[in-house]
Amino acid sequence: MSFKNFRVMVVGRVLLIMLSVVLLLMLFRRPDFIISTFILAFLILLQIASLVGYVERTNRKLSVFFDAIRQSDFTSTFADKGLGKSFDDLNKAFNEVIAEFQRARAAKEEHSNYLQTVVQHVNNAIIVYRKDGSVNMLNNAFKRMFRISNIRYVDELEKVDPNLSELLLNIKAGENELLKVFHDNELLQLSIRATEFRMQGDDFVLVSLQNIHTELEAKEMDSWQKLIRVLTHEIMNSITPIVSLSSTVKDLLIDVESVKLKKEIEPDDVESAQSALNTIERRSQGLLNFVQVYRNLTRIPKPSFRHFEVQVLFENVEKLLQPKIEEQNIRCVCKVLPPGLKLTADPDLIEQVLINLMINSIHAVKNVENPRIQVVATTESTNHICISVSDNGHGIKPDNLEQIFVPFFTSKKEGSGIGLSLAREIMRLHKGNITVKSSPNVETKFSLHF
Repeated sequence: MSFKNFRVMVVGRVLLIMLSVVLLLMLFRRPDFIISTFILAFLILLQIASLVGYVERTNRKLSVFFDAIRQSDFTSTFADKGLGKSFDDLNKAFNEVIAEFQRARAAKEEHSNYLQTVVQHVNNAIIVYRKDGSVNMLNNAFKRMFRISNIRYVDELEKVDPNLSELLLNIKAGENELLKVFHDNELLQLSIRATEFRMQGDDFVLVSLQNIHTELEAKEMDSWQKLIRVLTHEIMNSITPIVSLSSTVKDLLIDVESVKLKKEIEPDDVESAQSALNTIERRSQGLLNFVQVYRNLTRIPKPSFRHFEVQVLFENVEKLLQPKIEEQNIRCVCKVLPPGLKLTADPDLIEQVLINLMINSIHAVKNVENPRIQVVATTESTNHICISVSDNGHGIKPDNLEQIFVPFFTSKKEGSGIGLSLAREIMRLHKGNITVKSSPNVETKFSLHF
């Protein structure tokens, strides 16, 4: 066995120290060897110090290993030849841990490079910054959108638009904001969304910005076309008979040749003229009512937010519509889960929305066997409140689902076509939305998401 073996070296050193101690004891009894005694004692101390240092090399190796881990220095390797199997196993374990850290760091760097590539590749502008406004990262889309190379603080975006920097510094996680920015003779209509996260003890804000100017223009044009079609249809329906009847009245009362009022008018002509004038008056009044309805749709008051119990809202609506519900023998069920649920909104406007939805349901379940209307308020998984109105009426045809929120669109002869448009606009003012699902003759469900 080689004398470089750790165990042999330790045993040999211990035996040597023991022999030296025995010899020291023997010399200590011989006064004539006093100098040799001191020299031997000094040598024993050196041997003990050497043994301690030799044994503590394992601790030094551990210290070097942990220091390499702390400094993220994974280039070190550990090897001690001839010290025995225990040291070989220890060095092997150290090297395996170092290799595992190397693989983990390589995977982390690859994942980081992957995320950086994805972030830089997306078309949405992205900016990440700390709460103090110091910018951590910009992607290429952000730089292209605002024609900048780099910025260190969000405040520097004041050069682009003062409102932009102010909005970014004040936006809260989960909020969606719209902002118009006029930069370098170009109008940007930005949809801005923010989220927050924590990394290495610091709070960061990630904001994505999308220029939706083109999409808004397309939607705006589509909305105008739909509105113009509806307005044209309604106006033509009223103007055409008015023009025709006006011509009829003129023929009955005016002499075409002399362009004067006829001296003699037959009683039948007077009756026909009166009937035509009555029809003109009725159609004109209908046209005025149509215009007034349109004005009401565009003049919804700004919501006055209050914190109130949903149960009280349901009771008010049910009490108001109770006569119609009893007249059709409708089973109406109102539930609030959990009881005592409160909502922050304008109770008057939300009451108007519920009234419109329930009136639609009352009409839908007409002539239906066992008519039923259910109004439920619950808390969704996102901690947002949802109020739904469902019925087992005739339902909505699939072709009409996309048009029911268009102003003045209606499939009912007596309907004005603004109830659902009004409901959607009120929900928009509350930063919420309204959705609908319908299975004809099974269930139709309108949901208000706050």
